[in-house]
Amino acid sequence: MTETGDWTTVGEHVRQARLGAGLSQAELGSQLGLDRTMIAKIESGVRRVDALELIRLAAALAVPIDHLLERRPAVISRRAELLTEDNDSDVARRSQRLEIALASWLRDVRQLLDAGTLTPAAPLRYEGPVASDEDARTAARWLRDLHSMGTAPIDSLMDLCERSGQYVLVSDLPGEGASLVDGELAVSVVSIEGNPGRRRATAAHELGHLVLGDEYASDLAVHMSRADREGLINAFAAELLLPVAAFQDVDQGPVSREALIRLTAGYRTSWSLGLRQAERAGWLNASDTRWSRTTPTRAEIMDAVGWAPQPDLDGIRVPPGYSHAVMQAWRRHLISDARAVELLHGQIDPDDLPARDETDLAL
Repeated sequence: MTETGDWTTVGEHVRQARLGAGLSQAELGSQLGLDRTMIAKIESGVRRVDALELIRLAAALAVPIDHLLERRPAVISRRAELLTEDNDSDVARRSQRLEIALASWLRDVRQLLDAGTLTPAAPLRYEGPVASDEDARTAARWLRDLHSMGTAPIDSLMDLCERSGQYVLVSDLPGEGASLVDGELAVSVVSIEGNPGRRRATAAHELGHLVLGDEYASDLAVHMSRADREGLINAFAAELLLPVAAFQDVDQGPVSREALIRLTAGYRTSWSLGLRQAERAGWLNASDTRWSRTTPTRAEIMDAVGWAPQPDLDGIRVPPGYSHAVMQAWRRHLISDARAVELLHGQIDPDDLPARDETDLAL
């Protein structure tokens, strides 16, 4: 099932998935009917695992079987530190589970690519220098111009990411987000936790890893610390979501808190991001803390947008082009009903699928 030298890799994946699930070796062994020492041998690569045991291990750890067999992708943003018995904090475990979901999502997208129903856009990468916040903001404006968006609000960040070559999955897992690049295929996972503005900021941030160049794959500000590099990507995300030029387009009298609420609500950003961009646009100064003391209420935000719903990265969990590719694969009998539902990640139930047209087999 795997090369002899790969059993240590399988064992390490088992160990990481176990720690990510918050299980001890004894607890995992109890679920499988194995002694703790057997789990220890599997994790060290000493004991081989047969097909049935792999299935049971994957089920107990709530990971795909492929995750236990394949090596971790090399190019990944916010890579989770390898967990040990001593550092399995809640934050580290959440990061590990997001990384597992990310690798699984990559396999989902690749299945459709291999089936011939999905033709991804080439990942967009900014070729200019990125050594300062202003460079990162220039890259965001470049991306907006490339998509002919000007300073308009982004209606669907998921659609923008897909058109930029990155496939976003909205996950129920706790945490924030992560992204990876495998060759010319780019994917990201965004947690549904947190408010809508934070989800959009996370998605824009992960798109920034792709557009600016991920720290594991490029020369993006290599002289900077990881925190400084993340700061550049945050600057990209802020300018992408709410361009500074948008403040100049507002037809208003004196600058007011209500005007900023209308702007941030219309662009569906967090209040904190709106305040940062307002300061950069000259609406506020760094010493003025009046507006930052009180976050707008939901009623204020809804009133600012005319009480119209503003969904994004919520009810829709997978990109539109990807969803179409799933249905195409299903219509051509390339995947089963159960797999179609699984690939759509909660978008539909089995009863939502129509009767198949047998003539689709010939397509």
